Amino acid sequence: MLVVFALLGAVCVTEGALAPFIRPCYADDIDCLIDSTQAAVPVVAAGVPEFGMQSLDPMTLDRVVANQAGLDMDFRNTVVKGLRNCQVLNVVRFPQRTQLDVQCSVTLVGDYRLGGQLLILPIEGQGRYKIKIRDIVVNMDFEVGERLDGGESFWTVENWWYTADVLTNVEFRFQNLFNGNRQLASAVQDFANENWRDIFQELSPPFMDVIVSKIIDELRKLFDIVPISEMTLN
Repeated sequence: MLVVFALLGAVCVTEGALAPFIRPCYADDIDCLIDSTQAAVPVVAAGVPEFGMQSLDPMTLDRVVANQAGLDMDFRNTVVKGLRNCQVLNVVRFPQRTQLDVQCSVTLVGDYRLGGQLLILPIEGQGRYKIKIRDIVVNMDFEVGERLDGGESFWTVENWWYTADVLTNVEFRFQNLFNGNRQLASAVQDFANENWRDIFQELSPPFMDVIVSKIIDELRKLFDIVPISEMTLN
């Protein structure tokens, strides 16, 4: 998931007139890009009200609805915490592309409704849920363009892709499975936590897509205001 927070690396993290938390780097100075991006992560995650940028930590997801392999999912009022602590692993800038790798541990809490098949087991329930993701590595690749405005050039995010892999584990907690049948609920939760990698691959794509999209939305607000001249040394 993040996820996902990796897009912030495109900022090149700098020290400019409009954004004092941004320090410019040369495109081929990988160490500078990593260090400066890391420094900017908690600032951007907290939100930058003067740029109209909302908080990314906590991040609120109003609703995530999907059907994955016969599993109907409806998650509401989800709060995502932990993105401000993401570790930047790598940043590579090309003339029109940026590749960024980050490692994060995040927690999602909200309301859920599930029905259908969870891998090989039937599942049904609604109530509160909590998902803890420990050490997810998100590899991002996005296409960057430019626009001119008032004699200044500004970056634009034209397209993006990502992959994600969890290194440690994922813990699932769903309250009120099977209308409170503790025996059935315990069996399904034990199965989900024992097979967390397969379950995560089934549940995560809708969440990841929404989280990455929200990050990109906030990043675009930054790019709309701060010119390229204040973000990079070349």
